Amino acid sequence: MLHAFLAVWIGVALAQASPGPNMMAVASVALGQGRRPALLAVLGIGCGTLVWAAAVSFGLGSLFAAFPHLLTVLKFAGGLYLLLVAWRALRAIAAGNALTVSTSKAPLTDAQAWRRGFVVVMTNPKAALMWSAVATFLFGAGLEKWQVLAFGPLVAFSAMTIYGAYGLLFSTAIALRTYDRFWRIIEAAFGLAFGALGATLLLWGLRDLRA
Repeated sequence: MLHAFLAVWIGVALAQASPGPNMMAVASVALGQGRRPALLAVLGIGCGTLVWAAAVSFGLGSLFAAFPHLLTVLKFAGGLYLLLVAWRALRAIAAGNALTVSTSKAPLTDAQAWRRGFVVVMTNPKAALMWSAVATFLFGAGLEKWQVLAFGPLVAFSAMTIYGAYGLLFSTAIALRTYDRFWRIIEAAFGLAFGALGATLLLWGLRDLRA
């Protein structure tokens, strides 16, 4: 259990550190609104992460019990998706495509800032597919429903830590220069970690077909 948790948590943390819709939401709020709204947006992302964890724990767990072969299908789907994400990350490095952040100057209340982070993570297709892949990996490793649910707070903690750090960074004058210097390293780590997870899921799917 601990081995599966650690392997997936590292991959998810690297995904959270990589540029994407969640990071851009925090960055835009930090640059346009300041530190407090950015951190409230981070809190919204953390809350959304807990909702995703509960959804995959109970929803996908029930589907796996009713349709055992769905787990094999999701192993292939999740593996291919993770390999696609890894390929896109590594291709971005080769092409030299860095992140471009757009800011917003419209004032946000505390509730609106929180809601922006929550809505972004709940409507992010990348998050939906990632959580499906995470559930497939953990259930495939033999974890129970409650153990997958317990993974949620870990991911929420890393999300709030990482996006909180981005919120602090993007509320300073050196934010864009810092990312411009290190974005290739972040993308490379993200691509390699999810490529390894994707390959593992595909191997598990092939093993199921041979059983």
